[in-house]
Amino acid sequence: MMGLMASDETRTETRTETGVQAPAETRTHARVDGGARETSPEAPATRAWTTWTTRLLVLGIVLAAMNLRPAITSLGALLEEVRDGLGMSGSVAGLLTSVPPLCFAVFGVTAPRLARRFGPGAVVCAGMVAITAGLLIRPYVGGTGGFLAATALALMGIAVSNVLMPVIVKRYFPDRVGSMTGLYSMALAFGTSVAAAATVPVTNALGGHWQPGLAVWAVLPALAVVPWIPFVRNRKAPTSTAPTSTAPGASSPRTEGGQAAEKPAEQPPLRITRSRTAWALAVFFGLQATAAYITMGWMAQIFRDSGVSAGTAGLLLAVIMVMGVPLAFVIPRVATRLPHQGPIVMVLGVCGLAGYAGLYFAPVGGAWAWALLLGVSNCAFPLALTMVGMRARTGAGVAQLSAFAQSTGYLISIPGPLLVGVLYQHSGGWGLPIALMSALMVPQIVVGVLAGRDRTVEDEAAR
Repeated sequence: MMGLMASDETRTETRTETGVQAPAETRTHARVDGGARETSPEAPATRAWTTWTTRLLVLGIVLAAMNLRPAITSLGALLEEVRDGLGMSGSVAGLLTSVPPLCFAVFGVTAPRLARRFGPGAVVCAGMVAITAGLLIRPYVGGTGGFLAATALALMGIAVSNVLMPVIVKRYFPDRVGSMTGLYSMALAFGTSVAAAATVPVTNALGGHWQPGLAVWAVLPALAVVPWIPFVRNRKAPTSTAPTSTAPGASSPRTEGGQAAEKPAEQPPLRITRSRTAWALAVFFGLQATAAYITMGWMAQIFRDSGVSAGTAGLLLAVIMVMGVPLAFVIPRVATRLPHQGPIVMVLGVCGLAGYAGLYFAPVGGAWAWALLLGVSNCAFPLALTMVGMRARTGAGVAQLSAFAQSTGYLISIPGPLLVGVLYQHSGGWGLPIALMSALMVPQIVVGVLAGRDRTVEDEAAR
């Protein structure tokens, strides 16, 4: 699959203003005197380097995406053990499950500025390092405060990578936004589901203690650092409204001596808050994130309290997450072929309503069916990412819209997991929390339909 994507992207590098242009060394030059065209003798070697650089970038995107959720779902699978080990109440555990959207909102807004300063590749690479450090130390720091701080460190790396993934896809794969978003979302769903399913068995294999069961997930982000290292030196993030003309690994922006080539004129930032579509997309992102983080933080506990074993509860959570593997590739491709993404939003919302209804009335009897339905509903995330790429025309617009939609959306989602914990503690059951989850699905459908209209934030912000 990665080879196919890389091959497709390599073909797009010969396009002109509608896609990514060829690297400087491989372009053919017209002779003024005779009109004949000649090709640089370095072209074959450069083309080979560009192909492998593109494949390395695809590998980096896949590995980074796989590490954007295990920090959360591995904790969800062992939440009861962590609560007992650290002496947490239900409300404090709810606060813990609210830390991910809080960190995503606070740190995600800094991602575009960091990308302009250091380059998106360097920021994602640093993000993988932060995830590794946070996951490695959090089980052993001792106390709830230290656990929360180490979790926040890992989530900081996740936050900036979350925001920059759509930017990187738009920059290097401008005519493959749907396919690359699908591949990225599939990898994200795969990593999420593997962590949910494997954490309990791995913990048992390591002696039954929750500390090594959580720390083992630091291995994956450590591996993900490697493919991003060659892109650390590519410091310039997209700044112009025209598509970027340089493929990853190409040296056209600079000469061999390091002298900067002519820079495109920077465009003023969009007045993104004037765009109704941007606000609709931000609220949609927030509501789907609310459902996702309630699911990742509490769903395994809901099944366990209903009488399901810890291992089976982890598998049910994994089923919810693994549904995103095939659907996260299909949904973006379908979405990019539709002028309006509202019908997809409605289908996902109806599946969510049905899943929550089943969970309320028969949590054990139909557990696997409810997990499948909630897994389909959970695919609102790749749809939201796809719409971020579709609702802006330029790389700079996508960067700004991605930061606004994700940061605002994650702010909206902060109270959800905390409120579920409070309702659970004070009501003594899961009836009220499940009713809350179901009720939030209705406004998600409404704003999703509005965000799916065929408009761009550049046009709306200019009015």
